[in-house]
Parts: sequence; C-alpha cells; structure tokens
Amino acid sequence: MAVITQHRLPGLVLKDHLFDLPLRHAKPNDRRIEVFAREAVALEHEHAELPWLVFFQGGPGSGSPRPMGRTGWLGAALKKFRVLLLDQRGTARSSRIDATSLAIEGTPEAQADYLACFRADAIVEDAEAIRRELCGDLPWTILGQSFGGFCALNYLSFHPAGLKGVIITGGIPPIGVAIDDIYRATYQRVIDRNAEFYRRYPGDAQRVREVVDYLQANKVYLPGGAHLTPAVLQLLGLDFGFSDGFETVHYLLEEAFITGPEGPNLSHNFLHGIDMRLPFETSPLFSLLHEALYCEGTASGWSADRVRQEFPMFDAGNAEQQPVLFTGEMIYPWMFEVFPRLAPLAAAADLLANRTEWPALYCEHALAANKVPTVAAVYANDMFVERRFSEAVVARVPNIRMWLTSEYEHNGLRADGEGRVFSRLLDMLEGQA
Repeated sequence: MAVITQHRLPGLVLKDHLFDLPLRHAKPNDRRIEVFAREAVALEHEHAELPWLVFFQGGPGSGSPRPMGRTGWLGAALKKFRVLLLDQRGTARSSRIDATSLAIEGTPEAQADYLACFRADAIVEDAEAIRRELCGDLPWTILGQSFGGFCALNYLSFHPAGLKGVIITGGIPPIGVAIDDIYRATYQRVIDRNAEFYRRYPGDAQRVREVVDYLQANKVYLPGGAHLTPAVLQLLGLDFGFSDGFETVHYLLEEAFITGPEGPNLSHNFLHGIDMRLPFETSPLFSLLHEALYCEGTASGWSADRVRQEFPMFDAGNAEQQPVLFTGEMIYPWMFEVFPRLAPLAAAADLLANRTEWPALYCEHALAANKVPTVAAVYANDMFVERRFSEAVVARVPNIRMWLTSEYEHNGLRADGEGRVFSRLLDMLEGQA
C-alpha cells in the first residue's frame, strides 16, 4: 500500500491510497492490478483511533463518490468513523476498464476472461486484502449502496470474520431467483413508474410520441456519436428509479424541439441532455457485467432482451402504443452497435452473456448462520431491486434488521442531504432504534 497524496477541504482530511492486488486472488503470484481508495476523516479526528467504515458504491461500474465537503451521509459518518471510499476494481482510478484498456487483452475471448474477474466476489476479496493491510486482524463496518449491498451479502457469505457490522441501502440481492424472473419483476416495476410519470406530466405523452415519430422519419445522432433511435430514447427511463428522475426527463422533453428554416428539429440542448443522462459508455462495466451480477453457474443469455418480448407494450415503433413507455435498468445487445464506445466490446459482451462458468456469489449455509449485525433500508417501490425478493432474503438470514420505507427512492442515501437515512440505520445497528 502507498499513500500517494493527501489534501484538505474545510473540516476534512483526505488521503489517497493505492493498493497492488492480484487480478485473481486464488493466484496471488500471477497478474496484478491497482485498486484505489480514498480515506476521509474529520479534521478534529485526524489523529484519533477511529473505527473504519468502508463504502461500496452502486453500479456495477461506478467509482466511489468524490467528496466535496462534510455533507450528506458522509458528513454523518465522519462523526464516528474513518471512512474509506473504495473505487471498485475496473472503475475510476482502479485499473479502469473501457474499450481502450481492454484492447490490450487482445481477442474477445481474452477480454471476456479478463472481465469475468470484476464481479462482486473479486471486489470483496480486494476489500479483505485492504482490510488486512489497514486493520490487521480487526474487523470493520461496511456500507453498501445498491450493487454495494450485493457485495455486502457476498462478504457475509465468505468473509464474515472481517466484518463488525453491515449497513445496506437499497441492495439486498435476489438470492436464488432466476434471472428471467428478476427481469419480469423489473419490467412490471418500470410499467408502474411510467404510469406515475404520465400521471404527473400527462402532456408529455404527446411530446414523447412526437419525438419518436421524428426519430422514425429522420436519422439523428447524439453529440457523442450514438444513433438516437426510439429504443435509445426509451433508455431515459433509467432515471425513473430516482427521486428526481421524473423531473429530469420532463425538463429534458420541454426543450425537445426547436424551429429552424425547415421546420421543427430536435434541439442541441435536448440531444446533449440525453448524452449526459445515459451512463453506458462512461461506465462500460455497467453495460458489460450488469446481467452477470445475477449469474451463478448459468448464463444470462441477454435476459432483459428476451424477457422484453413478453411485454409488447414497450414497442415504441407501434404507433398505436399510447403512451410510449420508457425502459429501465436493462442492457440490450443492440446497445453494443448503437453506442460507438461500446461497439469494440460487442463480441466480448456476447461471450459474457453466454458464459456459464460463473462461481457462486453467495453461500446460503453461511448466511443462514449469520452472526454479524446487519441493517438494511428496503425501499417499498424500488424500481431496481425488487422489494419482495429482498424481503425473502431478509426472512432467511438472521441478524438482519430491515427498515421498510416508502419515503425514499433507490437513491435515498445520496438524495437525503442531511444524512438521515445513514443515521437511522446506524442507530439501528447500534441498538438505539
């Protein structure tokens, strides 16, 4: 481990750590990767002996938050913890993966084999190696948001001795549920969210249909180079899972058209806004491994695409379909043709979708014997993590205390600027709530 830089914000000390770790922890003498983590501590506690809290980000494919100050959940956590913000392998500053870096691997087969080393199991092995460097034999507490919660259940399955406590927000994984059933439930949630959106903004139904009609009559490209088809437009529904998602999409649609010499055209602001809202190229691991995060010994087989055929109401090309429905957290094979920075990864993506050699991510026997105090916020209307699947897991894992709430959406931890979600869960973990 090396502390590579240190700097300060008002009331906050930040230290950047870089760890040299095995690509495959079962083969520690083979290839290595770099994993980055940023330590944050309150200025008044800089030299104090504080317990560690490690943050596992959602995704997969996103780096850890970059602190701007002592606000939100981080500000609440810094009252009691020294916080480690982990860039999960393959993201941000941790041997980042994209088309450029993957080109080094050579063939699509080699790329797929490399990418298979970047799931939750490997992320948890990284964390355990880092814990031993920073803490020795002492356990630490972890906070998992969304996919970070999936990592937390993997941690409880295979390295419970490294954990003092676990906090999960919107991330109890659907253990034992077939991937197609997961997407069937997700599509139904997305249908419900579309209905909510159009109830709130009924005038947008006509606006969206006008945009779709324009796209069917004209070839339009986003500023980043992607061909804007009706199906790409529908991907904006990813935002519907967040507390501000309806407004984000509505305000984009407000500026959809601008009139030029030849009549209405789609405005640059609108096209640029779509580019900014779609994370598939900027977080390529999300596109490559999203379905694989559900797989244990079976292939996903492009599940979201197959299951979509059971929901013909998502066919935007059908002029009789009113209103046009947006999709959600789904990855489709055609995305690797439409998005130019994903196109070089199409063959590797297809190999991953058809891969069956995925090791187990959870141990039900170990989870059934769980002794690590664990608390979880389960969001009643979560569009990304199906509530009933989460409740089923909580029911069979002891020492999990669940807070079921309809007050927040999937991004409750981030959207709650005063840190109330984190504080309540910490109180639950400490037996005070």
